Amino acid sequence: MPKMKTKSSCKKRFKITASGKVKTAQAGKQHGMIKRTNKFIRNARGTTTLSEPDAKIIKSMMPYAR
Repeated sequence: MPKMKTKSSCKKRFKITASGKVKTAQAGKQHGMIKRTNKFIRNARGTTTLSEPDAKIIKSMMPYAR
């Protein structure tokens, strides 16, 4: 049986944590920072984890992730 392929876009954007959650960067910070509030920018620092329904989709595209 051939190897299963990992989606290249997923391996660049997501990581799987040790507990099996999907870690990703905060959305909405690439451009348009002038119109964002300081509170939004502050709260969108760092990384976040995806919700379970979204994580299920991503995990299906990353068959060899833990």
